[in-house]
Amino acid sequence: MLDLQRLASRIHNCFDCDLSQSRTKAVPGEGPKDADLMLIGEGPGFNEDQQSRPFVGAAGQYLDELLSTINMNRESVFITNMVKCRPPNNRDPLPGEIEACNKYVNEQIQIVQPKVIVTLGRHSLGKFLPGETIGKVHGKPTQIGDLIVYPIYHPAAALRRHSLRLVIESDFQLIPSLLKGDIEKEQTDDHKSQQLSVFE
Repeated sequence: MLDLQRLASRIHNCFDCDLSQSRTKAVPGEGPKDADLMLIGEGPGFNEDQQSRPFVGAAGQYLDELLSTINMNRESVFITNMVKCRPPNNRDPLPGEIEACNKYVNEQIQIVQPKVIVTLGRHSLGKFLPGETIGKVHGKPTQIGDLIVYPIYHPAAALRRHSLRLVIESDFQLIPSLLKGDIEKEQTDDHKSQQLSVFE
């Protein structure tokens, strides 16, 4: 039986990759099991590793601000990351580490069954639209199976590059319409063929 609490317990006790050796706490993710919106980032940072909660540092505070601009808050969305343990020194997660956690991300999607998945940054983008670049596809929703996948820059990128703030804030404004099903989605033949492989 699919259950978020049981899944979180498995993640806390997971030793499938080397990240488990250096973590303080695993960070499964959080949010209601019936959330319409799921946000998938890259991996936990220092604060997340300490608190076992996603997006609680500076990028998380900015994410809270972004959600407030569309009259939402983190209690109404499901937030998680591609990897559930902090990569040392906040380096990028390695392909093997992403692969080790992929099953957990898939199960979270199956349990929550969101209407829209917002990928925050290039690592979660790569799961759904491999080969695409965030600079090219951000702000462009794509239908993959029953899901709408909506790529956006990672909030941390806007903290590093102030010029991205307007881009991210503008892209966020489309989310309410996507949740209502009011926006035309792209669905290319390539993306249709990916539907079966995304959740393997």
